[in-house]
Amino acid sequence: MDRAKLRAWYAHRQGLLGELEGQSPESVFEQIGWARSVGGANPYLTLFSRAGASREDADRAAEELSLSELPSARSCTYVVARSDFELALVVARRLQNSTEWTTAKKLGVTAEEIEHLEKRIVEALESGADDPAGIKKKVGDASRSLGDEGKKKGLTTTLPLAIAELQVKGKIVRRPVNGRFDSQRYAYALWKNGPLEEPSLTPEQAHALLARRYFKWNGPATLKQFGNFAALSQKGVREATESLGLVSAWEDSEQLLLPEDLAAFHAFQIPGEPVYRLIGGLANLVLARQDISTFADEDDMRRPLMQGSGGFYQPSRDEMSLNLMIDRGRIVGVWEYDLATSSIVWNSFIDPDDALRKAIADMEAFARHQLGDVRSFSLDSPESRKPKIEALRAASWA
Repeated sequence: MDRAKLRAWYAHRQGLLGELEGQSPESVFEQIGWARSVGGANPYLTLFSRAGASREDADRAAEELSLSELPSARSCTYVVARSDFELALVVARRLQNSTEWTTAKKLGVTAEEIEHLEKRIVEALESGADDPAGIKKKVGDASRSLGDEGKKKGLTTTLPLAIAELQVKGKIVRRPVNGRFDSQRYAYALWKNGPLEEPSLTPEQAHALLARRYFKWNGPATLKQFGNFAALSQKGVREATESLGLVSAWEDSEQLLLPEDLAAFHAFQIPGEPVYRLIGGLANLVLARQDISTFADEDDMRRPLMQGSGGFYQPSRDEMSLNLMIDRGRIVGVWEYDLATSSIVWNSFIDPDDALRKAIADMEAFARHQLGDVRSFSLDSPESRKPKIEALRAASWA
């Protein structure tokens, strides 16, 4: 299979060739999949790079609950379109039950104790949304400390466990205090008429639907890649995909497609001119399959700043520690936002042309005027970014 065509197809399925320009935030996430959030700018970068959507467009969609940041695949938080609220919560609940509760039970926490605390939290939120500190005051001794042993295990009180349980049950919804996805402070509100008020999906049905979504958003992909995304065992992957009729994208390939996508895949033509997009390092294009080699040329991966313990490529996770510049699915450079100069610092693997410079300028204006800063995750900061920015400025790649 021609790698250039494969890359361009992936970019097409991810809306990075201009297909989604002007569409609503909800429509974008329905078509390209869920956006990893972790308190960073990735949801905003996702919408701007695909649809030209403003930060206000995204925040309004979240306020209206056509989008929400929910525990989802792997029990990680993603921004999800309304049509997938139930799906996200059902698949998140399986992992939450098996991880959080394992730790809690070792600390002597009982199901009855948490159920009582959940009731108290719901009562506390009937007067309006509140942050964890405010909730803790209202529930009083229904929430208890788990002592030094709990602190060692990352569970200091029973409150986070009960809040997480209410989230995956669709009883409460988390909202950023300032209304932005790149926030570090959250409040919780009752979710009246939430997606699980009248549930329609069993866990088995949810995993099958998640598999269908994954291969629609990211195919061709391997069963292993889907298993990594969904945190399913080999047996779980087989059960989730057996009804899909997945087919090899080309002869003897482990890369699989939904059968209804096979003809479109083979008929797809690579755009003749560059289509540059600046995306986040957590973009679905690469994160959903964890396979940088598909998108980066071998010569580019051998560049000094890509390799080694201080390099921008992270082999253990098969991902980049910088934001990416893409042309028809190929990684053609990397970038970061420098708050000190209110500008994008970048370096490209190719000789930059006017179209690439315009794409950079457009993202820079978006970051400066609408985001203020571009954090990759909640603990990212202008100070922690300095070494990467200095290395970018010093490098000579193209």
